[in-house]
Amino acid sequence: MNAWPIILGMAVVTYVPRVAGLWLRARVPPFWQRFLRFVPIAVFAALAIPALPGGRGEAEVRILAGVLASAVSWRFRKLWLGIAVGMVAYWGLR
Repeated sequence: MNAWPIILGMAVVTYVPRVAGLWLRARVPPFWQRFLRFVPIAVFAALAIPALPGGRGEAEVRILAGVLASAVSWRFRKLWLGIAVGMVAYWGLR
């Protein structure tokens, strides 16, 4: 089976709704604007939290770096700053 029709079909299904929203210049209601602000944080937490226990006995270091990253993200409201602080803390504590 050739994979190209499937890949092209998935690309069309993915990008047509995005382009349609831009083309229609639809206004997003304020509720959805507030809701969408939290999506990056939720996605990052869903990806990062399962990796905290680790597999080589680094659970304490990972959890401490995660707590520090969460505190910095919460305090300064910058996800990138929390990620950077968490990575530096993890590398420093290892």
